[in-house]
Amino acid sequence: MQIHSLPAGGAFSQELVFPVTVEEFLGPHPDYDEEEEERKYYRRKRLGVVKNVVGASCGGMLIYSVYMGLLQMQLILHYDETYREVKYGTLGLEDIDNKMLMGINVTPIVGLLYTPVLIRFLGTKWMMFLASGIYALFVSTNYWERYYTLVPSAVAIGVVIVPLWASLGNYITRMAQQYYEYVNYKDEHVQEQKKPPKGAFHSYIIIFQSVFYIVFHLSFVFAEFPMVLFLNNYLNDYKHTLFKVTQCGKNLNKTVLHSLPRSLLLIEVESVLMGAAFLAMLIFLVLCGAAYRPTEEIDLRSIGWGNIFQLPFKHLRDYRLRLLCPFFIYSGFEMLFAVQGLILSYGVCAVGMEKLWLLVMVYGLSSSICSGLSLTLLRLPRPIILLVGAFVHFVLIITLMCWSPQPQTPSYLPYLLVLSALWGLGTALNKTGLSTLLGMLYEDKERLDFVFTIYHWWQAIAIFIVYLWSAMPMRAKLGLLLLTLIVACFCYVQMERRLAKKIPFRLPRIPRPRHKVIQLLMCPCESVGALK
Repeated sequence: MQIHSLPAGGAFSQELVFPVTVEEFLGPHPDYDEEEEERKYYRRKRLGVVKNVVGASCGGMLIYSVYMGLLQMQLILHYDETYREVKYGTLGLEDIDNKMLMGINVTPIVGLLYTPVLIRFLGTKWMMFLASGIYALFVSTNYWERYYTLVPSAVAIGVVIVPLWASLGNYITRMAQQYYEYVNYKDEHVQEQKKPPKGAFHSYIIIFQSVFYIVFHLSFVFAEFPMVLFLNNYLNDYKHTLFKVTQCGKNLNKTVLHSLPRSLLLIEVESVLMGAAFLAMLIFLVLCGAAYRPTEEIDLRSIGWGNIFQLPFKHLRDYRLRLLCPFFIYSGFEMLFAVQGLILSYGVCAVGMEKLWLLVMVYGLSSSICSGLSLTLLRLPRPIILLVGAFVHFVLIITLMCWSPQPQTPSYLPYLLVLSALWGLGTALNKTGLSTLLGMLYEDKERLDFVFTIYHWWQAIAIFIVYLWSAMPMRAKLGLLLLTLIVACFCYVQMERRLAKKIPFRLPRIPRPRHKVIQLLMCPCESVGALK
């Protein structure tokens, strides 16, 4: 075919001829390289996965920095009896704080009942966004501190703790699976959507979980910014705070503030925290892409509510999860003991409230830096990380059972900083090791929501137990912690031995979706008109 130009007047009546064929006109550009364009496309996909992981990590870190920083500042202010009497009179802030802590610590124990249903209804990404909104709501209620604002928002936080962490764990693992697919897009099993080789996702799961916890554990550092920049200027020194304290673990002096902060300054600090909470919501909304394709989310929603509700209980038939449950419980014990036991009962008792921020920052920095040690799983055997972390905590628990600091002894500060850093090392190896282990054990499952739901539900049970044991002597707490650690290590070694012997395990499958398809049979025209 030849394309001829039309005459354009007398002076330009000469006919122009362009010898272009239809195939050349409609076909690809001669310089188009299909393989190069495909490579660029999957490179963009891989960068998108990295953006999702960094976004989820930064969002989780920000929202917990705000939550822990505000809760710490709120509890210290409400503990001071002068602040309570001058600011709120007979409002009963101490009772409100007790009810608020009860809502945060007790509500998650029923999380196993509704977490699968919430994830089925909202999806992974929107569950993270909704949970961050609940945390932002908790921040906003502190503008008007009353029973009907603080307690319901605390209960709401207790409701979303297990769904948030189940979604985060599943999201990071799913990103590792997607990254593998985008790296090996030319492989036959990827193109045909078949099951990948065993262990194919392991390296990416290890790297992504390490990145997540390196970023997340910085929340302990940023949570102390309100303490360092604002509240520390109003605290009494250790001689006043620890007056008449003869044994660590006893209550401090009821007046920890030497002067009361201005209300306008408190509002400014809370506004900064509110802005950070909104930023975390925007990060989850904008930076975090969908974890699953729309068809996969539709498949999950098409499964009946009853089947979704039963799935976490069916997963407990797997002996791997059952034998890991003591480790899940210990994971909740050790993190709260680090803050309530080691830092508050030992640290504040020895060096005073004014050094609280330093102890927590050292613990958070150590946890963040040491989370990178889980990258050694790329070369070392799988049990190394969990068992090394357990050994570090075992030595520290024995040390704390044999040694206790004396009140009002600031010279113990270096020793307490070393203890905080070492406990942070054990926490980092515990958290990254468990999340990585679950991703590796269930790598052939596309949805790990239900597995991580069980993990964080047992952590919630542990948090509830810690809430109940607050009045127990410190030796009893350490004894219970040591017993749980020994049982957890024994059960974990038994699980690895069973896997080495290739003892089969029961792996529940998600039921096949049942789509509602309307099929119209062939019918006369009158029937079709009647249907219309």
